[in-house]
Amino acid sequence: MHHCLWKYIIVAVSLIFLSFFLQKNNEERIEYRLSLEEEKKKILWQLDQERISSESKNHLKTFKEMQQNSPLLHHANYKFLAGAPPQEKKLLTVGISSARNPRGSYLLDTLQSLFQASSGPELDCVVVLVHLSDPDPEWLSQTAANISSLFKPHIEDQNLLMIHGCLRGSPFPRDLNSANHSLPCDARDSRQKVDYALLMNFAFNLSEYFLMLEDNVHCTPKFISTIYWALSAWKELPWVILEFSSLSFSGKVFHNSDLSRLTSFFLLFHKDTPVHLLLSEFRLLLAQNTPIRFSSSVFSYRDNYSVLADTCFPVEKEEIFGEPDNPVASVLSDMMTLSNIIPQYAYTLNDECYSTFDPVRGNYLTVILERPQKVIRIEVLTGSDKQGLYRLHQGQIELGYELLENSKGCARYTLLGPLVEGNLDQRVFYEEDSVEELRCIRLVVLAPQESWLLIRQIKVWTEYKEEES
Repeated sequence: MHHCLWKYIIVAVSLIFLSFFLQKNNEERIEYRLSLEEEKKKILWQLDQERISSESKNHLKTFKEMQQNSPLLHHANYKFLAGAPPQEKKLLTVGISSARNPRGSYLLDTLQSLFQASSGPELDCVVVLVHLSDPDPEWLSQTAANISSLFKPHIEDQNLLMIHGCLRGSPFPRDLNSANHSLPCDARDSRQKVDYALLMNFAFNLSEYFLMLEDNVHCTPKFISTIYWALSAWKELPWVILEFSSLSFSGKVFHNSDLSRLTSFFLLFHKDTPVHLLLSEFRLLLAQNTPIRFSSSVFSYRDNYSVLADTCFPVEKEEIFGEPDNPVASVLSDMMTLSNIIPQYAYTLNDECYSTFDPVRGNYLTVILERPQKVIRIEVLTGSDKQGLYRLHQGQIELGYELLENSKGCARYTLLGPLVEGNLDQRVFYEEDSVEELRCIRLVVLAPQESWLLIRQIKVWTEYKEEES
């Protein structure tokens, strides 16, 4: 009897402890769900604030009102060398300025690469505008004849337009428009800025966007589609320059509405600052504090050009990234998943992936880095294949700083960029003199989609640091 009584006591105590444990576990689950809900509410509020901000934001209105067309461009004269302006406004003007170069011309190779890399439907969206800037009549005549002969179908289809522009009666020194190639580098740099100012001034009403190219580049296949989808994703977001290569200024895209200000800027500082530095200053003046550069470059210098590089305009090498080195991190998400699928799979560098279903606006997946990191590149892949099955239709990647005390996310986020066709591959830049390092990477759903979503992989590259001895 005494032995049975002890059995009952042990069972009762065990039940009490089990009840306490289950209650505590349930409270922790409720607390976790509440924290996820709070995080989602914060994200929805932030998205609404961003929408309101982007609608009302006017980038440095005073600067924009001040920067009207430069009076110097009233002296601009243009001559059509081949082709005619398109009858209707295009999506994109591909602008190339070219002058005679004693080291040899690569303009024909560049145009050949451009047209070979583009399909008929892609070319319907663009006009290629070539500015032959050298005033030497013999060179102009011969170059125009060569281009007209090789690319006659594109001229007839109004995909290619060739002009010569000059500033007559302007205060610029005559040598800026001369064929003197023994000029010092600063004078040749000034001439280059004038040449591109004339090019962009002419292009103002041809399209919605302007792509700047040098006359010595190679274009990757479908580069027009790459730019098209990026412009579509960024359409509702504020930006000044989108960069599709790491070259000095080839591959940079602008709004055509900014071209008049940019040409004025070029002519205002034609003597002092190289083109690529001037573009950085222009971007900062219009409140884009860091570059927006896509990691997969669609333009590169031609191999033969790199051997004969001009000393005035040295060749910039494309940065080569190794394999991603995803630093140690935990991953949280408020999206619905199957019991055996965990968010961590999206961050693991193997064949595992994270699947969910019916995501709604404000859903998120957050990578919380164990230690602060200097991240230099991020790639996010969604969907199961190249056809885009199960990809995220509308989403964006945000960078987080100042880890919260509960380690459930960061106190402050900034936009890195929207997903382009379900993916993102961008360089990460930091404001000048910034000492902040990244703590969170957050994928946010921007619109509901009634389907499965597959987050295939999140790849992170960090800046290499030598260990202190």
